[in-house]
Amino acid sequence: MKLGYCSITWGGVLGHPVGVTSVKDLFYTGVGDMADAARDIAAAGYTGTEMFDGDVAKYADRPEVLRAILDDNRLDLVSVYTGANFIYADILPDEMDKIRRAIDLAVQFGAERLVVGGGARRAAGTTDEDYVALGRGLDRVSEMAADHGLVATYHPHLTTIVENPDELARIMDLSSIGFCPDTGHLAAAGGDPAALIRQYGDRVKHVHLKDVVPEPFSWTPLGEGTLDFTDIVRAVTEVGYDSWLMVELDEYDGAPVDAARISKAHLDAIFAELGIA
Repeated sequence: MKLGYCSITWGGVLGHPVGVTSVKDLFYTGVGDMADAARDIAAAGYTGTEMFDGDVAKYADRPEVLRAILDDNRLDLVSVYTGANFIYADILPDEMDKIRRAIDLAVQFGAERLVVGGGARRAAGTTDEDYVALGRGLDRVSEMAADHGLVATYHPHLTTIVENPDELARIMDLSSIGFCPDTGHLAAAGGDPAALIRQYGDRVKHVHLKDVVPEPFSWTPLGEGTLDFTDIVRAVTEVGYDSWLMVELDEYDGAPVDAARISKAHLDAIFAELGIA
C-alpha cells in the first residue's frame, strides 16, 4: 500500500478561462505552485502525487522543470485528473480531444493512471440518455487510456449526474471503466464509502481518501471529519486493492503541509492497527 497526496490543496482548482469560449481548452488548473506542493507532499512523508491536467499542461513545453520537481522530491506522478460534460453531442469531439491531450501529458511524465470526473446536469433535468452518453464516453476514455498504457477510473463527484449510490449503480452498469471511490464525495451524497468499495471491489482501480463534516459543510484532513477510515481502509484491503491511496483535500485554512501531515499520521495509526505494511 503506497500513499500519495493530491496537489489541489496548494491553491485549489479553477477552470481555464479559455474554456468559456473554447471547450477543447477547458483544463482544470490550480493557482498554486507545484514546486511548493511537491516539496510539502514529500516532507509530509508521501511518495506520490496526483495533479490536474491543466497543472501538468503548464510544463508541456518545459518538461524538464516538472521532472526535476518530481525527482528532487522523490515523488511519482501517479495520476492525472481530468473531466468533461460527456452528454452534449456537439462538443464531445472537442472534449475527447482535450482528454487525449491529458493522456499524452500523463504518459509524458510517467503517470500510471487517468482519473476522470463528469457528466453534466442539465438545467432542464437529467435524462436517461444522459447516463447512456456518459457511459459510452467513459468507455471511450478507458479505451484511449489503455491504448497508451494507462488505467482509467471514474470519480463520482458532487454536482455531476453521478453523486449518490443509485446514480453510481446506473453508470457502473452502463460502463466498464474502473472505479475511483472518493470517500468524501460518496459520503456527502448519502453513500457509505466502505460499503460501496466492498460492493464494487472488482472495479476499484484507484482510491481518493477525503474526510468531510456535513454541517456546516467542509472538507477536512483525515480523522477530523465524520468518516471511519479504519473501516474504509479495511474495505480496500478486503477487495484486494494493494496500491496507491491518494489523500485529497480541496482547501485548508492553515498551511497545506500541516493538513498533509495530519492525514498521514491518521493513516499511519490505522495501518499499525490493521497490521498493514
